[in-house]
Amino acid sequence: MKPDARREKPDGAELVGWFLLALPPLLWAGNFVVGRAARADVPPMMLAFARHLIALLSLLPFGWAAMRRDLKRYWECRWHLVRTSLAGMVAFNLLVYSGLHSTTASNAQLMNSTIPVLIVLFGAVFLGQRLSIVQIFGLSLSCAGVMTIILNGDFARLIALQFSHGDLMVFGAMVSFSLFSVWLRSFPRDMDRLGLLGAQLAVAVVALLPFLVGEYIGGARTTWDAAAVAAMLYVGIAASLLANLLYMFGIARVGPARAGMFIHLVPPYGAIMSTALLGESLHTYHAVGMVTIIAGLVCSNIERHHFPVAPPLLPPTTTPAAFSTDLIAEVKSDSAP
Repeated sequence: MKPDARREKPDGAELVGWFLLALPPLLWAGNFVVGRAARADVPPMMLAFARHLIALLSLLPFGWAAMRRDLKRYWECRWHLVRTSLAGMVAFNLLVYSGLHSTTASNAQLMNSTIPVLIVLFGAVFLGQRLSIVQIFGLSLSCAGVMTIILNGDFARLIALQFSHGDLMVFGAMVSFSLFSVWLRSFPRDMDRLGLLGAQLAVAVVALLPFLVGEYIGGARTTWDAAAVAAMLYVGIAASLLANLLYMFGIARVGPARAGMFIHLVPPYGAIMSTALLGESLHTYHAVGMVTIIAGLVCSNIERHHFPVAPPLLPPTTTPAAFSTDLIAEVKSDSAP
């Protein structure tokens, strides 16, 4: 047997990593299913507030020491901390849970696949990363896929400006989370990520409180039964902390590049769960939109050195493929849809 052949065979730790990485997308997909299923019992502001409060309280026993140690550093980057919290936690969850009142969980999960493409786009806009013609084509393909889903495959609705408000809100959530992904990298790398997540959750809880009060004044009420409490606990613990911890353990065993690819299990997991648990139907335009989004993702992640483009402003070792995958891996270990 050749020496290299033994190294290519995955060891036990790596196999455990593959198993662990298959679970977080299932829990993240469940976030959309629960948000849709609980819409009649838990108003969107309440669900978003409960998610972050429960996640924060669950995290404090493990992250409080780091949060207290880095308190001065949080203050030094306070506006960046607020910006990331508002984009990746407050706006994302409010838009998702509000949008799920008027769109299906299947649509929301399919549009979740646009996040890697949007990260590449915003990396170009905010960090000066140059894109090749193929990558621009990929971005355009993904946009076409999103429009296919939003318009239910009927592009005549585009001319008539007939859009699903729920789909537009969910897509706005994906834009917010993609901005959060890009901005998250600006924090110092030596800053404890568990403590940073706790600080961001604390900011989100404070920021969501006025929305919760406004929702209550507007007449929305939570039905306090076992199903509502279970929904809050799921989004706060399972879809937030547990999924992220499993993802971090998986990254440690197989690396961020390969771990990032598991994010694309969210739509197929979600499609199965939405059909089985919510009775939603999948249509041809779902398949067309998904295939188009994936094709755009493949094009947008083609390494740029295959094509003649101007020199990038990012370090020469950072290609858009590595850039987007690393960002996704990093942000998923801090916060997730």
